[in-house]
Amino acid sequence: MIGRSVPIHDPEDPRVEAYRDQKDAWLRASHNAGSPQGGSGTGLPGGRFMAEGSLVVDHLLDSGFRVESVLVSEHRADALAGLLARVPDAVPIYLSPRSVLESIVGFDVHRGLLACGVRGPGRDFLDLARVCRALVVLEGLSNHDNVGSVFRSASVLAGGGIGVLLSPGCCDPLYRKSLRVSMGHALKVPFATVRDWPVGLASVRDLGFELIAMDPRAGAEPIDTIGPLERPALVFGAEGPGLSDAVRDLIGRSVTIPQAPGADSLNISVAAAVALHRTVRPQA
Repeated sequence: MIGRSVPIHDPEDPRVEAYRDQKDAWLRASHNAGSPQGGSGTGLPGGRFMAEGSLVVDHLLDSGFRVESVLVSEHRADALAGLLARVPDAVPIYLSPRSVLESIVGFDVHRGLLACGVRGPGRDFLDLARVCRALVVLEGLSNHDNVGSVFRSASVLAGGGIGVLLSPGCCDPLYRKSLRVSMGHALKVPFATVRDWPVGLASVRDLGFELIAMDPRAGAEPIDTIGPLERPALVFGAEGPGLSDAVRDLIGRSVTIPQAPGADSLNISVAAAVALHRTVRPQA
């Protein structure tokens, strides 16, 4: 691997421009939530996204996303040799001392590995729904950790045939932090944004999906009374505001997770895991 790597000793080297100032990219991503198809939701230009750590980069190499380049710290190069050997020959692998890599990125990259991916054109949400057997639908989720956790749960608990639909107010699943929290599963679970929100959900329902609101309010059906469903679309709102009234008007069924009296509601990522385990049959 060392023989094909490109040494980078100057933090201002233009070849590593995509990796520069990832803390600023976080700020740009935070202020541009809701743009997963166009790339601004990552804080990076040109539809790029950043994969961090060996697990996420491993998923990136196995995904359909194009890898533009890889940046690795010298102190991690030997340990990552097997993974780096899988990087396509046409993709440059930049090798830097740890201090230089930290200067480029703006923080200490403990995992010692970053890769720049390119998302490509966004998917049409109905085209995605047509090939899925189950869906997770997210409205207004602006917390990167929660979005990443939902993707991880969807991939691990449902497996193949599940997709995620996002409202325009959701943060980008391919933002570096979301991707890291998902352990790279956001690269495996297909997703699309429903631009005509929430009217587009009616079209999803017309495809045969049962829109199910996960709702902690009184009167909702206990989730432990139902088993795996044929074509569920589990709809989650942001913590705090929950689902909008316009979305509730489209829902045919509300389900709740029974909890101890007086307890606050579950974190959305936990609720999504419980709901997926209960309503979706795992598939290879």
